[in-house]
Parts: sequence; structure tokens; C-alpha cells
Amino acid sequence: MDKVIIYPNQEGCLNFVYPAPHSSLSFEDICCKDVPAGTPYLIADASDIPTDWLFYEAWEADFSNPDGYGIGADAYFAAKEAEQ
Repeated sequence: MDKVIIYPNQEGCLNFVYPAPHSSLSFEDICCKDVPAGTPYLIADASDIPTDWLFYEAWEADFSNPDGYGIGADAYFAAKEAEQ
């Protein structure tokens, strides 16, 4: 995939999720599952992420208008099990 999920962690830095290219999950499912519960996330093009990771701890993102909020893995799998 050419998309990246970005979300803030508890230390104030950014986390990046690069979904596996041949995942059986939809991109939306990956966002919900892999982002911690209640945490806002943004979806960005992988080409927009700097390639020099030397100062990645100083990178910032504006989460005032997120693309969504994660629900975390436990809630995600519980919801999928309830659907069956």
C-alpha cells in the first residue's frame, strides 16, 4: 500500500503504521485495529513521509481534524467475533 497511518503516542511522538501490502484486512480495518482506542489518526501518502529519520522525534502532525479514531485490537476482534 502507498498509504501510512500516523497517530500520536503517549510520549508525544508520532507512530507510523505501514500496512502489509497483501493484508487480508481492509485499510479501514487496519486503522481501527492498529491504532489504540480513542486515539486520533491521520492517513498520509507514504511519499509524503520524510526519508531521513534522524530527527523523527521532532516531527509534528495536526490531529485537530483526524481521519478517524482507533478502537484497538481487543475491541476490533470482539466486534468481528460478534458479527459472526
